Amino acid sequence: MDQKRGRFIVFEGIDGAGKSTQIQKAAKWLSEYDLQIYPTFEPTDGPVGSLIRQMLEGQVATDQRTIASLFAADRTDHLLNERNGIAKKVEDGWTVLCDRYYFSSYAYHAQYIDMAWVIHANALNARILKPDLVIFIDVDPETCFKRISQNRGRFDMYEKRDVLKQVRSNYFKAFRRLEADENIVIVDGNTGVDAVEAAVKKEIENQFGLGGYLKEKR
Repeated sequence: MDQKRGRFIVFEGIDGAGKSTQIQKAAKWLSEYDLQIYPTFEPTDGPVGSLIRQMLEGQVATDQRTIASLFAADRTDHLLNERNGIAKKVEDGWTVLCDRYYFSSYAYHAQYIDMAWVIHANALNARILKPDLVIFIDVDPETCFKRISQNRGRFDMYEKRDVLKQVRSNYFKAFRRLEADENIVIVDGNTGVDAVEAAVKKEIENQFGLGGYLKEKR
């Protein structure tokens, strides 16, 4: 498919919502459209992201404002680093599928810091690259907590039942606050993996006019 600029699609949701699974599935079927697909995630595996992971796991003592600032810095590096910066990838025609972006910071850090402060801390990143589409996979926090409990050997500081409930609420506060400036769709994630995949596929195909491409190709 001839396309000069790529697309930047962000998957959001509380821990255990199934974002990573849906990104893997989307990467597979989107490749059928002759698109270059680049899946990625935050926090990154770069130096700042690695420090964040240590903090989340309790290996390094820190303050929530420090974590929020580091997430914003890791995000800037994710966008602009010379090795695999996603802003350049989108410019070069890649379709980037990102597991978390600045809405995660708004939702998670607003538990401890005023949301306006977190939005301001990420203002540079929003100016560099806004998502073409934000897909929020909405799953009941109780379901997510059960999934985490079954699949994780240990929990990070945000993987708690009450925290997940508050984070979900903060996501919707952020969506309402920024709905005029962002392209956000909410997918029911309580319906099973295949049904969620179908809903995600429908949204992406409709948003970017991909629906008839495979028929034409065949």
